[in-house]
Amino acid sequence: MDRDFLTELFSEFGSVTLRRMFSGYSISVDGTNFALALRAGLYLRVDEETIPQFQAEGSKPFQYQQRSTAKVVTVNSYWELPARLFDEREELAGWARAALAAAQRAAIRKRPRTRRKAKTVARKNEKPASEKSALKKKSVPRQAKQRKRR
Repeated sequence: MDRDFLTELFSEFGSVTLRRMFSGYSISVDGTNFALALRAGLYLRVDEETIPQFQAEGSKPFQYQQRSTAKVVTVNSYWELPARLFDEREELAGWARAALAAAQRAAIRKRPRTRRKAKTVARKNEKPASEKSALKKKSVPRQAKQRKRR
């Protein structure tokens, strides 16, 4: 699948961004990836709400074989687009909207948590930080240091 074909395929859906990725393209809207176009086919993002629709069409999740171990890896978050939708652009747009919604729901669930501050444990003979800073030398402005050198 080439760039022009994919742009035309999603024309009913709206404007999409295509980025080179591995053996194909990632397809996104406003920075949210919702589809993968690879040598093996076109895959849309799914979640628990949309998987039954793909299962009803007989689709399967994205799979690839690792080169180093020959192990088959299944990526359950992307499922193959049913072949009949390549000719049904309006219906494909509906599936693409559902895939984008699934990707947006996944992004909300995946938002990073705020980090907790690490606890600091004082060593036995160590002075508190407030005393340490009082003991440090006062900094001398750079200009004053240069004047002393002259």
